[in-house]
Amino acid sequence: MLIFFADLHIHIGRARCGAPVKITASQALTVEGILKECSERKGIHIAGIVDCASPPVLEDLRALVDGGELTALPGGGLDYRGKATLLLGAEIELSGPAGGSAHFLAFTPSLETMEELSQFLSHAITNISLSSQRASLEIRELNEFVVSELGGIFLPAHAFTPFKSVYGNCVKRLAEIGIDFAALELGLSADTDLADRLHELSHLRFLSNSDAHSLPKIAREYNKLQLVRPDFAHFAKALAGDPDNLILANYGLDPRLGKYHRTYCLRCDTVVAGAPPIYQCSKCGSDKIVVGVLDRIAAIADEEEPIHPPHRPPYIHQVPLEFIPGVGKKTLKKLLEVFGTEMEILHGTSLEELEDVVGTKVAENIVAAREGHLAVAEGGGGRYGRVKEY
Repeated sequence: MLIFFADLHIHIGRARCGAPVKITASQALTVEGILKECSERKGIHIAGIVDCASPPVLEDLRALVDGGELTALPGGGLDYRGKATLLLGAEIELSGPAGGSAHFLAFTPSLETMEELSQFLSHAITNISLSSQRASLEIRELNEFVVSELGGIFLPAHAFTPFKSVYGNCVKRLAEIGIDFAALELGLSADTDLADRLHELSHLRFLSNSDAHSLPKIAREYNKLQLVRPDFAHFAKALAGDPDNLILANYGLDPRLGKYHRTYCLRCDTVVAGAPPIYQCSKCGSDKIVVGVLDRIAAIADEEEPIHPPHRPPYIHQVPLEFIPGVGKKTLKKLLEVFGTEMEILHGTSLEELEDVVGTKVAENIVAAREGHLAVAEGGGGRYGRVKEY
């Protein structure tokens, strides 16, 4: 059994042919660009690309397989040059049982099964080539097709964010959907302590992924996995609670740094201060607000404090290198030249080793960031919080 770092929610900006896929994502986010970034710069061993149902992306994947850059793994997934595993995913928007809509992630074992999913979705989506499109399907209908027909994995994406999430936009209880999910993606502005205030989630596995819309944002959030092999089958076993395949840790921003952590007043253009939940601006009285993740959870939680089940791994608050005071482009380039990847800088280096490269102050900031000790100012309304010097 080996240790792997995995980011399982990465978007494609454009296909090789120039066709747009995720409109709001960087054009540098191509299949090849993502896999190169993950394996050579980030140190991510398993990458989940969630726009693989797009026909232009499928064409790119097939071309890379035919050219020998990607190789089908016996347990599912595609191997990239022996350096990283690609898990084939799709993000789909579906309507909730009582209104509102949410994004879900579907992963399939192979290129062939992803092609089947693409064909299935093409009858329910107006433009199948674009990412995260709304499908005229019931949530349970798509879950049944992905899990039972394709042998795939189906789960809620960024479950607590104000826009396009099950808790932020659809339901007060996941049970209202009527599916026994195996896992749930926490998303920006939420962590295990917040999610485990809801009893109905105690049996689920949690994933923390970046939802990257640019190359630098890959591995802003990620997971540490212990797997017999880095393929689809053993990742699925980890979600099912197999003792030999485990989620060892979730890594991500302190929720206070997230763009949607606290309620935000659109009139005052500022985060609303006060004890959660807040549904009205305390300054101007306006209800034209974006309800924060903390405020939403406070309103629907069963408990004031989290109750972690025995299988729950730690959620480690970690500030990405690009957020850390003193780590600009030149400093990051110097660190990568010495240590190889961002994962190695964050997990494999000592304070003394860092000091030799970037000096004491920046080295102390990096260590404080990976241990969650940097002071932060809360974010909200689509704006990140701020990191302060250690």
